Amino acid sequence: MIGIPKANRLHIGIFGKRNAGKSSLINTLVNQEISIVSEIAGTTTDVVEKTMEFLPLGPVVFLDTAGIDDSGNIGEKRIEKTKKVFNRTDIAIIVCDSNGWNEYEINLFNEFKERSIPVLAIVNKQDIRPIETKKLDKIKQYVNEPLLTTLIKNRDVVYKLKEQLISICPDDFITPPSLLGDIVKTGDTVVLVIPVDKEAPKGRIILPQVQVLRDLLDNKCKAVVTQDTELDSALKNLKEPPRMVITDSQAFNTVAEIVPKEIELTSFSIIFARIKGDLKEFYNGAEAIDNLKDNDKVLICESCSHHQIEDDIARVKIPRLIKQKTGKNILFEYHSGHDFPENLNDYALLIHCGACMTNRKEVLSRILKCKKTNVPITNYGITIAHCIGILKRAVKPFSL
Repeated sequence: MIGIPKANRLHIGIFGKRNAGKSSLINTLVNQEISIVSEIAGTTTDVVEKTMEFLPLGPVVFLDTAGIDDSGNIGEKRIEKTKKVFNRTDIAIIVCDSNGWNEYEINLFNEFKERSIPVLAIVNKQDIRPIETKKLDKIKQYVNEPLLTTLIKNRDVVYKLKEQLISICPDDFITPPSLLGDIVKTGDTVVLVIPVDKEAPKGRIILPQVQVLRDLLDNKCKAVVTQDTELDSALKNLKEPPRMVITDSQAFNTVAEIVPKEIELTSFSIIFARIKGDLKEFYNGAEAIDNLKDNDKVLICESCSHHQIEDDIARVKIPRLIKQKTGKNILFEYHSGHDFPENLNDYALLIHCGACMTNRKEVLSRILKCKKTNVPITNYGITIAHCIGILKRAVKPFSL
């Protein structure tokens, strides 16, 4: 990997009314003209993303949003796109001008508070008209020490903002959690089973496999990488049994037959289920598969848009396994990328991908929506393990 994947970066959303100076602020922060700046309200029509190193915080994604006080048909679409950003925001910055905070900004703050998203306040355009003390005091009722900025680029603002971001930054981004640091120990041998099939990019291995391999190296483990077709000989060549075997979920059936029962076995997807989501919730959600009835709808969510292949895991393999497991005529629907349906009541089950291309905040937001509507949710790897009867073995390495 050349850089840190976008999904693993701190996502900082910049919100505020139209023409509050959000785009000017983000251009100052990244020292580039990435957002169109204009005196015409509503210039930003879509979410603008900027991925960068924002030291000392490290890798971040700035999300410049349209003002959600917009109006008209186009304005409503802008508002919908901006609200979707709430689901993947780790830290929110609310920008206003000298008019201060009114109902609009307070509603924004309450939305973020309900989602447990830390909030910073910036009062912009202080070179045009300084904010009155009583209006500044009103903001301080919600957020400590609002940052006063100008439309003129000022590097001091960047340093002050960094200090405030560090003070409220979630611990997971100051000290990122290890994928397997609580499972393995120094010197352990771990076998990674990586099939080279139609879904494997030519000349590369997919992101979850790369990240698990790197995590094992960081934990000073010995990693043995093999395909499922060579797994049997790879195990026989080891002087001692490995600490565990981690496989691509699609090879679970073959690998489970080869790996002795006394050796722990799991998959890349299940590892990511606990890092990017809620493993226990996904595990419990798999029980819903057994209760599916004819013509029930199952929603399959893919974090990224990718070219569908002949034996696609989401479009072919998982539906086939579920139909074989249940013997029912199940109806499958799909959503890709950051889109997520508002109404989940039509679905009997939601199956999420490993989420390697999105952040944990977005996955947890989807889990919360499912819980509110009593729709069970699980993920790819857990679904496959459940359907072939090895789920308890696949989650045994983790405390549920």
